[in-house]
Amino acid sequence: MMKIYPSRMEHARRPELRLTEPQKRILLQLRIAGDMPRIRLGQALGINAATMTRLTQQLMALDVIEECDAAESIARGRPMVPLRVSGQGGWTVGATVHPGWLELALVDFRGTPLVQDSTPFDSPDPRVFARTLERRLRVLAGRHGFMRGKFLGVGIAVPGYALHADRTRRVVVDWLAGWNDVPLAQLFGDALGMPVWIENDATVAALAEYYRPGIINRYRSALVLFLGHGIGGGIVTRRDLLLGEHGNAGEVGRLFPAARHRPSGIDLIRTLQEAGVAGWAERVAGQLDQAVASGVAWLDPGVVIISGALPGSLLRDLTERLIARAPARTGKYRAATPAILSSTIGSAAVVIGAAMVPIHAVTTPDGPAD
Repeated sequence: MMKIYPSRMEHARRPELRLTEPQKRILLQLRIAGDMPRIRLGQALGINAATMTRLTQQLMALDVIEECDAAESIARGRPMVPLRVSGQGGWTVGATVHPGWLELALVDFRGTPLVQDSTPFDSPDPRVFARTLERRLRVLAGRHGFMRGKFLGVGIAVPGYALHADRTRRVVVDWLAGWNDVPLAQLFGDALGMPVWIENDATVAALAEYYRPGIINRYRSALVLFLGHGIGGGIVTRRDLLLGEHGNAGEVGRLFPAARHRPSGIDLIRTLQEAGVAGWAERVAGQLDQAVASGVAWLDPGVVIISGALPGSLLRDLTERLIARAPARTGKYRAATPAILSSTIGSAAVVIGAAMVPIHAVTTPDGPAD
């Protein structure tokens, strides 16, 4: 299955956290199932006790898993101390740019956001972005005591699609014209001195939504529709990102040309006086219903999540309208259909998802994850 990989130069710059496939499987199982003692981990993964002890000792030495507090274990009636993913395994950074400001987040290895920050920014030059991000990271690292050696990498979310089947080169929105067809991972990696991953903003939003509690432990696949300045989508299948042959899976914006009314934040602002929020929501629900119907037919996801840089109340309203349309969409179809949920993190999904990209890249097993 396709993975997210950094550029070749980044490997020479600094070593990554390198895990074996069995180690990755243990980490994924703990993310899915939550706290588990070694014996139950071994049973779930088909690993014998001696091997499980050795593997978990290695992972604890790397600070990527830890033993739960003994008091918690007793309170839960468990005779053996459970293990869990540790936040101390390393920090990652997620960053993206908006008209007029740069947004970033620092996330621990468990996926918990530690710092969310924004700073004024208004330049189409990617080199200026890199310098601004590097300066801001220095300030935040000093203020919050993050050790440089613990940084695993940076994920940068870009509003644009991949060129030449190379996800580090993009066609982006007009106000970021200087980013077009530039080797962004190499450019940013040289400035920041650590591995850099480049991905579409809606794709990383899907990653953030999938790693949320209540999603990763219930579903193996998800379709996420992200309504921001435009509209995009992201797909998780068998617990991994589906990126497509050319790196552009989920580019649902192509279904809604910008010259026409489309389900997006910009379109909402343009049509508020004309139709009001309710009128816009009803029209957008109909448009999203087409995208949902197509995605469900082709992908059969476990869940569809409506996310975006819109007020939470509006995301919930759109979700309820889509749920109400489901009977007409499915007709007499009797097989299971996906749950449709609204995001609980909204606009933060992009920057949190960008920060999750390095963690996902170095910990996801290469084989199918069922």
